Amino acid sequence: MPDAPLSDMPPMGSLQAPVAWQHVDLISDLHLQASESATFEAWRHYMATTSAQAVLILGDLFEVWVGDDALAHDPFLQRCADVLLQTGLRLTVTFMPGNRDFLVGPDFLSACGVQALADPTVLQLGDQRVVLSHGDALCLDDRDYQIFRQQVRSVAWQREFLAKPLSERIALARAMRQQSENQKQSGSVYADADPSLCSQWLLAGQATRLVHGHTHRPADHATPPGGLALRQVLSDWSLDHAPERAQVLRLGRDGSAQRMDLITRV
Repeated sequence: MPDAPLSDMPPMGSLQAPVAWQHVDLISDLHLQASESATFEAWRHYMATTSAQAVLILGDLFEVWVGDDALAHDPFLQRCADVLLQTGLRLTVTFMPGNRDFLVGPDFLSACGVQALADPTVLQLGDQRVVLSHGDALCLDDRDYQIFRQQVRSVAWQREFLAKPLSERIALARAMRQQSENQKQSGSVYADADPSLCSQWLLAGQATRLVHGHTHRPADHATPPGGLALRQVLSDWSLDHAPERAQVLRLGRDGSAQRMDLITRV
């Protein structure tokens, strides 16, 4: 495909937090899968007990998603859907696509009572504006991935992929996951978010805080280095393998931000 620019500013969505939202929880990169029951149970417990008025999921809730039609054939995905549905009865749940589950579609979200979020989205919470993203689009140094991302996010590619039989889609997804695992085992260093692009997004969103996941490197960074804006990276969740990790970033209408470690709670 043509060598298109990879840092063009995407259109930003917007999410206006109603006055009733005093606290908003941000999570990402749970990579839920049937073989990792401890992570699922931690997520299920958290969703049932959080005191926040909204949970915003910033991508990679699922390890893989091959189409909404898989739900009818997969008991584990049905359990996940039930958690989302039950949580949505008492608070707002939103979902932003990640690099693993970008094929989650409107049929699934509607059935679970979950609101779709564009990547990126500007959250207006009280007086603060926060740019939200999964984060993969910010990792410009991984040019091969960025080209792949452009391809698979196109309407044509997704239409062609979803037209394949479910069994074929599952096999293709399994092969891609194995390729990713091989890369991880080889010791490859994954790209981090590009500081210049982060600053561009903050400027475009008229925001002083950017929150994203994807990199599995939870930390707070002044953006640009030494600047006044803040880039906060969400934790991935992993309770089935060491080192265990599961954090929630809770934003308050009063401007507060708290990282909540759930490891001791489950």
